[in-house]
Amino acid sequence: MSRKLAVVFPIGALLVAMWAVRLPYYAEGPGPAKDVEPLIHVRSQQTFPSAGHFILTSVSFAGLNSFGAIDAWLDPNKSIVPQGALVAPGETQQQADQRAVSDMDQSKIDAAVVVLSKLGDYPRDHAPGVLVESNAVSPTTHLEDETCPAYGKLFPGDVLQKVNGQPVSSATGFRRQLDAIPAGKPVTINGSTDGKPFTVTIRRRPCAGSKTPLLGIVTYPTFPFPISISSGDIGGPSAGLMWALGLYDLLTPGDLTGNRVVAGTGEILPNGTIYPIGGVEKKVAAAKASGAQVFLVPAGDNYRAARKVADGLTLVPVKTFQQALSYLLAHGGSATGK
Repeated sequence: MSRKLAVVFPIGALLVAMWAVRLPYYAEGPGPAKDVEPLIHVRSQQTFPSAGHFILTSVSFAGLNSFGAIDAWLDPNKSIVPQGALVAPGETQQQADQRAVSDMDQSKIDAAVVVLSKLGDYPRDHAPGVLVESNAVSPTTHLEDETCPAYGKLFPGDVLQKVNGQPVSSATGFRRQLDAIPAGKPVTINGSTDGKPFTVTIRRRPCAGSKTPLLGIVTYPTFPFPISISSGDIGGPSAGLMWALGLYDLLTPGDLTGNRVVAGTGEILPNGTIYPIGGVEKKVAAAKASGAQVFLVPAGDNYRAARKVADGLTLVPVKTFQQALSYLLAHGGSATGK
């Protein structure tokens, strides 16, 4: 073997290793920015699409090898984050991905709860059955409690229609039906997901820090008319504010956007509170790329971080859905609602 070949071989092996070995880090960068109203589907109700656009912003994550890490380090729009920022201790990548999907599904439900409560008589006005909003959370890990019997069987967005063959008329009726079944006895639930029927049998047991036997779900009254939202491959809870604004705009005459491109981010709770999110600088970049003129951002640290990279983009800090709504109505938007 020549000296030249002797040198090339270890260099080649090093390059192969740099390509093949995955590092415990991710590249964080601007993700897709999507127009929310075309993704919201309402049936049995008149809708009023806007001339403008409400844009949800997101963050993308990519696994890294050494070459990817060098590329991310050199790219001003990317950051390198440790795996622990995305995958909780003791959690697999598959579980983390499922958690992101559940968080997104919950954000859609919470957004609809806020809007329907504001525009109508929901939750008093509701359809039969109960709606699964989320799975119960462990008080120690703050993640979905896998010891709860409903884990892996019932999911956010499921509509539960019968308990042991008896129709479910309301959230109160659902609780009474469960209370009438002795602990440890099988509970057969008939329900539907996106109109597709399912049946599961569960035995209640204590979980999520409770000594009382539970299914392990949080429920809300079923919406008075069908609402579905297509989020594609975007996960996490941070689109909640934009889902809520898009749905509110669709259900009310007028144009809440004021014929503008309004981007934003923020987790929404059923009471309308807006919570902070991660990766706000990357979401500002996604908003700029979408042509947004306004960016709605959770007040506090998120707002302060966004200011450093806004570069002329109008930032609006909000703590509640009502604050976001009031800003839009005071700056060219229109909507006929409560």
